[in-house]
Amino acid sequence: MSIVQTDVPMTSARCIDTILKLTETYPFLRSEELTTTAFGRPILTLVVGNGPRKVLYSAAHHANEWITTPVLLKFAEELAEAIQNGGQIFGTDARVLAEAVTIYMVPMVDPDGVDLVTGAIQPGDLQYETARVLADRYPNISFPDGWKANLLGVDLNLNYPAGWLQAREIKFSQGYTRPGPRDYVGRAPLDQRETRALAGYTEVIDPALVLAYHTQGEVIYWQFGPEVLGARELGERLAQVSGYTLADTPYESSFAGYKDWFIQQFRRPGYTVEVGMGDNPLPLSQFDKIYRDNLGILVTAALG
Repeated sequence: MSIVQTDVPMTSARCIDTILKLTETYPFLRSEELTTTAFGRPILTLVVGNGPRKVLYSAAHHANEWITTPVLLKFAEELAEAIQNGGQIFGTDARVLAEAVTIYMVPMVDPDGVDLVTGAIQPGDLQYETARVLADRYPNISFPDGWKANLLGVDLNLNYPAGWLQAREIKFSQGYTRPGPRDYVGRAPLDQRETRALAGYTEVIDPALVLAYHTQGEVIYWQFGPEVLGARELGERLAQVSGYTLADTPYESSFAGYKDWFIQQFRRPGYTVEVGMGDNPLPLSQFDKIYRDNLGILVTAALG
């Protein structure tokens, strides 16, 4: 029986419970607490493999894109099961993969926001009502379904020091000038616990590549600044195995994201993968297709 539940919303508590069960079932999986949010929710990592090549995958930077969290958790479970049983994953010997690569994962970067969107934080709760006050400033954004930010009203994927001033200028011109459901860049780069912790973790790991999982559009964004050697070619392979489109990031979304910061900081390939189609939050009825489409990306990116 599968440990990772893919037919119920992935709340922060369910994510933590899933990671703990995975590490209990497969002792060669490792996890640590990266940080806690301003509201005390832990952000956990999940690590598989012991190889010299290191890659880092993240999901749920945005609250209403929480369906990306079970993508990483299910991948970890299937890979661990294949390692234990001497099997394959996406046509690759799992034990060979684990000996070649160490895969670091942060499955839920924004647990506070995720709990708001998934209903783990209920109306009447102080955190819910505080978020509602921020949302009231933006009446055209549905609440809580339209919520992308953390519970301080900062869009975490606009909080990295990679063209942050340009992002601020763009988002302010669009009216996102203060904390709210989406697109507020914060007072300064890395002024949020979540982004500061992930950036620090990335620097410690020093990975060869990052994947940042988002929704939606079935597209892979790959560029920031001067072209990184090999990034386009690997991006084309990721597109081929998934059926997704490799594309340049639209200008209005081109700055201050995690993959932007990684590319700028390390001059190595980084990709934002936008899974699924439709309006966020995507329904769980799309999960199976999303996972099938992305399994090849997860394995191919690991091998490089």
